[in-house]
Amino acid sequence: MSVATDTKATAAEVQTVAAARRLSHTKTVFIGVGRPSTAAILARMVHNPELILVYESGTIGAKPTRVPLSIGDGELAQTADFIVSVPEMFNYWIGAGRIDVAFLGAAQVDRHANLKSTVIGDHQHPKVRLPGAGGAPEIAANCGEVMVIARHTKRTFVRRLDFCTTVGHGDGPGARERLGFSGKGPTAVITDLGVLEPDPTTKELVLKQIHPGIEMDHVRAETGWDLVVSAELQSTEPPSTEELAALRELVGR
Repeated sequence: MSVATDTKATAAEVQTVAAARRLSHTKTVFIGVGRPSTAAILARMVHNPELILVYESGTIGAKPTRVPLSIGDGELAQTADFIVSVPEMFNYWIGAGRIDVAFLGAAQVDRHANLKSTVIGDHQHPKVRLPGAGGAPEIAANCGEVMVIARHTKRTFVRRLDFCTTVGHGDGPGARERLGFSGKGPTAVITDLGVLEPDPTTKELVLKQIHPGIEMDHVRAETGWDLVVSAELQSTEPPSTEELAALRELVGR
């Protein structure tokens, strides 16, 4: 693919493209709205036309031509191969491990890729009350693997969660096995600064890719723990002309 040189990609666009590329060889992806949905639709447009999009509302095989407004957007139902109830979605598809990849977001992420989406601050007297877990705990436990999409700031990437909404890799090696989880858990955290992956031994997030134009000091400053950087750190390939054009058409830019 040729690299787009006429118009510089924004940090958000690089993040979305990096997430889309990770679905190049995936069969099924479970998504909500926002950037995960945009990345999945882009992947289907450019990299993987056979990708099956599964939304939490129960639409399986949806083929949206634009970014849906919500998981209840009419186009998802109109273009889906079929629709199931939410109980069936979680019991038959997610609980049984029939979804290959799930995208999740979070208000906070710790160094073992555990997620918080419940409250900020003390649970009884929170500074901010967030939407809550939804289906994220079950999704993270049972889907084949999870990819987290989040903005990379020190407020988001914290050393320790004061409340864990969704278990990623718990307290480290063996945590998921002790809990009886069947899925691999988070395999990548894709941010607007780079891509982090859990170390195979420690399960601590390691910076594996840094996006073009991002300084390492900036990534460290926006991480709430002493960030481990891979000895084989790579620079993210800039979005190609095709990727960038498709993404901007999708979001109406």
